[in-house]
Amino acid sequence: MIGIIDYGAGNLLSVKKALDYLGADSRVVHAKNDLAEIDRIILPGVGAFRSAIEKLKSVRMYCAINEWLLANRSFLGICLGMQVLFESSEESKGVHGLGIFKGKVMRFKDYKVPQIGWNQVKIVRGSKIMDGIEDKSFFYFLHGYYVKSHNDDLVVGATEYGLDYDSVIEKENICAVQFHPEKSGTVGLKLLKNWIEIC
Repeated sequence: MIGIIDYGAGNLLSVKKALDYLGADSRVVHAKNDLAEIDRIILPGVGAFRSAIEKLKSVRMYCAINEWLLANRSFLGICLGMQVLFESSEESKGVHGLGIFKGKVMRFKDYKVPQIGWNQVKIVRGSKIMDGIEDKSFFYFLHGYYVKSHNDDLVVGATEYGLDYDSVIEKENICAVQFHPEKSGTVGLKLLKNWIEIC
């Protein structure tokens, strides 16, 4: 069973609808106690870094997700759900992310903010989540901040928007994407299918 974490900042219905289309069993998870029968989780996200972290803490999900990730259990972060895996964000100074990976979330400075619309993902190295997806495929993005990882081995996909930034990361059972696969048509569904079946 896939748990879709509800922390007041995600496209829950869009993600649920995409999983339903793929025939995957899923349900929305609101609190730590709801994780009992869940074997993989998706952390979606649209919103601010600070409010996301505060909400996760208020429903006792911050530590639960941290423990889940440290145990290397199956996880997919989407957009803000990718950013909170890192240590901090320029959007919310003084707020600590989950800190699973070293790196910082930075604000775009030279191009229009936020980036809204379709952009390409350049495949940096082979990965499970990008299996069968063509290099430079287009996905749907909506964000004003980007991840700058301190570990190149994490990065499996990169995108250019005034600069090159990390748009897909994967480490064992932990995957995350900056774009919205649930809004990216056939190629987005392929990525979600990979995560369900391979990752």
